[in-house]
Amino acid sequence: MLKVVSFKICPFVQRVTAALAARNIPYEIEYISLKDKPQWFLDISPNGQVPLLITDSGAALFESDAIIEYIEDQYGPLEAGVSNEQRAFDRAWSYLGAKNYMTQCGTMSSKDKATFEQRNEKFVTAFAKVEKQLSGESRYFKSDSISNVDIAWLPLLHRAHIIKQHTGFDFLCCLPKTQAWQKAVMASGLVEQSVAEDFEQHFTHFYLSETYLSDNTLKTCNELKNSKRCTTSSCCG
Repeated sequence: MLKVVSFKICPFVQRVTAALAARNIPYEIEYISLKDKPQWFLDISPNGQVPLLITDSGAALFESDAIIEYIEDQYGPLEAGVSNEQRAFDRAWSYLGAKNYMTQCGTMSSKDKATFEQRNEKFVTAFAKVEKQLSGESRYFKSDSISNVDIAWLPLLHRAHIIKQHTGFDFLCCLPKTQAWQKAVMASGLVEQSVAEDFEQHFTHFYLSETYLSDNTLKTCNELKNSKRCTTSSCCG
């Protein structure tokens, strides 16, 4: 059976586990501490990072983009009849999503207003690009079926959902098509299948403890309502 080595709230890992869940591929998972990485992990992980996917043959694959491509090559694509051009297009949008994982993590970790606003301004530009790309007519990114693009953006949408649930702050403020896409992804069942049962507990402890968002959300959200980005009074909250 496949084995995934993970840090419990890592978005790169969630992308991999969501890709496996979408194909109903069984796997086992082992969580490690990034502050105290076991030697066996360091021995087989060239970059010392998660995710690590250990295949049935015992090969240790690293780098989430490479792992996702392996899953598709080994177990088949989620969609049939995708042209090379469309596949390249999908990969590009998937890479764009993954590039913003650490940007979102940094934004949520901000300790003060200036840092939060600076990081958030950079982060939300990615969702603004998505808003322009979405048709608003299909359930997911490009159709009514889950694709690799949806899976690549799932960790971002999931974390934005949790932040809004706990603080009222919406990273997707005034992006109605992206909000609808987020709702569909959250309802797909892949979110629950791709994280540990206590994921939200660990996530909120890490990102909503002694951060700017945890103490100043309402004020920040109200300021966002009055900014040029928002045009309706129901943007946030």
